[in-house]
Amino acid sequence: MSYYFNKVLSLSFDAAVAETTRKLKDEGFGVITEIDVAATLKTKIGVEFRPYRILGACNPSLAHEALKLEDKVGTMLPCNVIVQELAPGQVEVAAIDPVASMSAIDNPALLEKAQMVRERLEKVIRSL
Repeated sequence: MSYYFNKVLSLSFDAAVAETTRKLKDEGFGVITEIDVAATLKTKIGVEFRPYRILGACNPSLAHEALKLEDKVGTMLPCNVIVQELAPGQVEVAAIDPVASMSAIDNPALLEKAQMVRERLEKVIRSL
């Protein structure tokens, strides 16, 4: 089982981040964290890295339901979506498969919620 799903786009990096954020919003996700990996690596350890952004996507209603089922599930939230430049004008967007990550927890009701999140995240990736 793969732990993510992805799509490669013919867009600029910034356009891909903006489009991904918009599509996430269309599916009920807000981006509650955003990590600029290239800037962080440059600042913290002085190395250059390709444009790479981690978007922490959260659907508040589904997150609330999951937290009611398993109070420690917050260790696996939010759902990370990455946007990385593979080459100029070629950007990959990849999202965590929440079913793969939540399968570590023995709770069938939680896996049902994870399936709902998976369907929405897959729709986001397909729509890009």
